[in-house]
Amino acid sequence: MHTINALKAQFRKLSHAHLPYHWFESLLLFVLNKDKAFLITHDDYLLTADEYDRLEGGMAKLCSGVPLAYVIGRQGFFGHEFVVNEHTLIPRPDTEMLVQAVLDVATDKDLGQARILDLGTGSGCIALSIAKALPSSAVLAVDYFHHALDVARRNAQDLQVLNCQFIQSNWYENIPAQSFDVIVSNPPYIARTDEHLAQLVAEPITALVADNHGLSDIEKIIKGSAAYLMPSGVLALEHGYDQGASVQELFAKAGFKDVRTVKDYGGNDRITMGVCDE
Repeated sequence: MHTINALKAQFRKLSHAHLPYHWFESLLLFVLNKDKAFLITHDDYLLTADEYDRLEGGMAKLCSGVPLAYVIGRQGFFGHEFVVNEHTLIPRPDTEMLVQAVLDVATDKDLGQARILDLGTGSGCIALSIAKALPSSAVLAVDYFHHALDVARRNAQDLQVLNCQFIQSNWYENIPAQSFDVIVSNPPYIARTDEHLAQLVAEPITALVADNHGLSDIEKIIKGSAAYLMPSGVLALEHGYDQGASVQELFAKAGFKDVRTVKDYGGNDRITMGVCDE
């Protein structure tokens, strides 16, 4: 008898200590296609054989180290649901601060019709969140991998975003000559020798790791930005918790002014931004 109540009790009893309970609950809701209230009001609901098989299969993946977002194929970000898969990085809460930083720039500069470039868009979570919040803006989202762009385009369709275009490009390589008010990116910034990398084996390594202590892609983006930023345009980048000073130095060397670093929810350096002085 696989009722919701029995499954809850079974989860707590068995050795799933390394799995958060909310992962089990989220997977169960996904399998049943119900909301959270259903688990409370229908705890005597008997799962069908197909539902139980899907739940069991999902639990096996979770126990093997597959992240919940990949098992259910979705991740919440900035108030929206995004499709994700093994070709895209899983959106993190701290990256929401990068989106908010761009929106604050648009507000401060009164950029209602801002032109915004998102480099390394992945699932499109940054570009599409900005596009939704600024419906009169024009957003260009870039990624090197077509599988990631397929996911981003699907998310644009699901979210009914019409003011975001997509281009396959290695950073600036295939971007037509034009100027943007804001360039934003969450590029790979983890060093290949970082001890925490082993915890992220399920996610695409190309979206995580960069050479030169994790700074090589950040440096490329900063150096190439002047050709694509309007005068007084803003560049905003996410980076590692211990890279704030190094990234500020790269901004300064490239001639940016008003360079500042924003801390994440944990109080760590996470986002550095500056104004193009050209």
